[in-house]
Amino acid sequence: MSGAAAEDTPSRAIDAKIEALGDWRGRTLARVRAIIRAADPDVVEAVKWRKPSNPSGVPVWEHEGILCTGETYKDKVKLTFARGAALADPASLFNSSLEGNTRRAIDIREGNEIDGEALAALVRAAVAANVSRPARSKS
Repeated sequence: MSGAAAEDTPSRAIDAKIEALGDWRGRTLARVRAIIRAADPDVVEAVKWRKPSNPSGVPVWEHEGILCTGETYKDKVKLTFARGAALADPASLFNSSLEGNTRRAIDIREGNEIDGEALAALVRAAVAANVSRPARSKS
């Protein structure tokens, strides 16, 4: 892979975002990313929704569809699970976007502890939900 191409991979873009944050949000994003990647070794990283107000875009983790996104705000890191409403959440990690019919989110604020085992279980449930979906038409 050429140097320019290597620097432009989604994983490297996420690395750069984490480094650029340089604070608790970067450390939090790095920690949840590590949990997601350990929970699903086949996860694919992407960066979506780049725009002038967010040129580095939003980290996205996919496995036969979006599992979750990792947005950073001034006061939180928000993990939004695309099909979270359909997932069992025995540890009650979801604490945001609870009113929707599809998505659910976890807002992690500075000083919050992350239950790695519960998050990994949620990621594995999201993978299972995506994999079990009927095949979508490519037309």
